[in-house]
Amino acid sequence: MTWAVVLAASLLTQAAPVAAVRQPTRANGWVGLDASAFSALVAESTDAPVAQRLLSMSERFVNTPYVLSPLGEGSGVDPDPTFRLDAVDCLTFVEQSLALGLAHGEPEVAPLLEHIRYAQSPTYEDRNHLMEAQWLPNNVRKGFLLDVTRRWGGSDVVEATKTLTASTWQSRSSQSLQLPKSRQPVGTYTFDMIPLERVSAHARDIPSGTILVVLREDLPFKATRMTHLGFVVQRKGRTYLRHASRGGYNRVVDEDLESFLLRNSRYAKWKVTGVSLFEARRPDATMLGRAP
Repeated sequence: MTWAVVLAASLLTQAAPVAAVRQPTRANGWVGLDASAFSALVAESTDAPVAQRLLSMSERFVNTPYVLSPLGEGSGVDPDPTFRLDAVDCLTFVEQSLALGLAHGEPEVAPLLEHIRYAQSPTYEDRNHLMEAQWLPNNVRKGFLLDVTRRWGGSDVVEATKTLTASTWQSRSSQSLQLPKSRQPVGTYTFDMIPLERVSAHARDIPSGTILVVLREDLPFKATRMTHLGFVVQRKGRTYLRHASRGGYNRVVDEDLESFLLRNSRYAKWKVTGVSLFEARRPDATMLGRAP
């Protein structure tokens, strides 16, 4: 399926929602756009700072329904579409916002999204499934992200790790990823974290557009401890998290960060331990085959 067909189908679903997707009372900011209007929107203000572009594109997703794992490869293990504007989960919301915000025009959206979602080739096995072992290190390496946890967390930042072993991949949750043994990451992955109880002390310093990643306690049979992410939004003296919420909201919202942190602090079954912060960046132009 070509990108033009995928884009047309995605825009069409805004006017004719898929029945399985629970629609919010208010539409998102993509409703009513045809392919021409979509292309014009992506081409606007492409020289603006990355954070500004991310805020603009991500804001259009506000009120988009939450659907777990709405994107796939269009065929094979996960036949879900490769792009859509009518449904997101927390990761695909960030991924698509990044691709749209970093693009200099509509033709760059698809290759950018592919670079962000996959280590190399756009196959299920090569998708960045795990945050610590794949999504974050691969996108830092490619130049899409910079770890700024220590910049904004200062002396409160602590080092955290996630260890993946052969035993990790024996659990039911890990096996549900359906990754062949040769593609199951093992090893210890290290990252910076602001402890949950100290996040509020630094919240007002975190720039809008920064990606906030939520960490939970390390459980040996869980393949990840990073379970949620969204964009920090500073507005009228208050700090918000723009994210695709699976809980009571079931859609993309701007949630007061204090409320979000308080709610997360109450999770007892799998304790939330802190957050990491990442700044989005435009990679080298040659990555997209575009002249600098």
